[in-house]
Amino acid sequence: MESRYKTYQTIENIGIAEGNEITLRGWVYKHRSKGSIVFIDLRDGTGICQCIASKNDLSEEKFELAKSLTQESSLTINGIVKKEDRAPGGYELQVTDLKIIQIAKDYPITKKEHGPDFLTEHRHLWLRSSKQHAIMRIRASVVKAIRDFFDGNGFKLMDSPLLTPNACEGTSTLFETQYFDIGKAYLSQSGQLYAEASAMALGRVYTFGPTFRAELSKTRKHLTEFWMVEPEMAFFDLNDDMDLAEDLVEYIVQYVLNTNERELRTLERDTTKLENIKRPFYRMSYSEAVEWLNRNNVPLIKKLPDGKEIEVPFPWGEDFGAVQEEAIMEQFDKPLIIHRYPTDVKAFYMKRDPENPKVVLAMDMLGPEKAGELIGGSQREDNHDLLLERIIQENLPVEDFQWYLDLRKYGSVPHSGFGLGVERTVKWITGASHIREVIPFPRMIHRIVP
Repeated sequence: MESRYKTYQTIENIGIAEGNEITLRGWVYKHRSKGSIVFIDLRDGTGICQCIASKNDLSEEKFELAKSLTQESSLTINGIVKKEDRAPGGYELQVTDLKIIQIAKDYPITKKEHGPDFLTEHRHLWLRSSKQHAIMRIRASVVKAIRDFFDGNGFKLMDSPLLTPNACEGTSTLFETQYFDIGKAYLSQSGQLYAEASAMALGRVYTFGPTFRAELSKTRKHLTEFWMVEPEMAFFDLNDDMDLAEDLVEYIVQYVLNTNERELRTLERDTTKLENIKRPFYRMSYSEAVEWLNRNNVPLIKKLPDGKEIEVPFPWGEDFGAVQEEAIMEQFDKPLIIHRYPTDVKAFYMKRDPENPKVVLAMDMLGPEKAGELIGGSQREDNHDLLLERIIQENLPVEDFQWYLDLRKYGSVPHSGFGLGVERTVKWITGASHIREVIPFPRMIHRIVP
């Protein structure tokens, strides 16, 4: 769509103005002088353009202004667009005029190496760096791909509340608050339960927004506030659920490859690995995965009462940790779905397998390249009495889940869904080293600023 805002050109579209004089507005990314020429790398949020300010083309006053620029100073530049293959983006600007908006002084993030604590403390400025800029643009593409995928496949967006009176999976990892005179409320750890109600009304829905987990985890894959998309589908069984998850992940990755070539190049991402992310993905049952771990001598680290740790063969019934997941994924070049987990390690709302009640019809999708769990989902329990039994077994307050039980009393049908973590997906696609780099302002155990 052609923009109505034509007072200036954006750098990402500069090529269409080749040979013409245009106006750019932005900030100085890099700046250097060489005799009668000043080189200004200007960024405007869409890209970086090399601008050449020559003493021969400018008044003495304007040339001195060009020389006075500092990193992150803001300005307006007029110039003629010229093709230059060696320049960022393939074009440069021959400056004819410039106007300084503000001279930045002592910008804290310089070319020298800075530690992660310093950069996170200055996250509001770190976002301006080329790699962070590339990651954020890819994140925007991932979000757009998710919305396009669901909107284009008959799903309706149905927002779930962020304040809830109960928990999806117990209250041990929830942020708690007082809700007026009513009592305790919690920041949502998932929109799933409400999405199930929405699916019974609209058939296929998705909820998309922030979720909160008060887990005491300090790994490269954990945040206390993160974004998740959760589709929920009436009349879907576990196989349908897994098929949809594969379709979604393939669509996201291929969309980013087609849309963000420049950003992936900035990040020096090996795109051949992403090009391979096409269906079908790999699948194995939980029991098959346990057998593989034991055949390949991947143990469980068990802590004894005296604090000592020992290695034991991985027992059936334990949930997988990062060590087991990464070991399993070393053999795969694209995602793996592990399905049919032990009932005791999964949430109360997951449907038990009619052929084997020791397992539930659950699935997790693990990503390659140590991406970890990208998706977790299941077929939901659609039998009222069996669901009530699980709620009681988990010592959850039945009265808080009465509305949820109603879904099994009035037109219950088989249904399934899953949740995909946006940040883990972006971390995998971009190859970022830590999850704090893939959300604009990360919230972690010991950080809530800026």
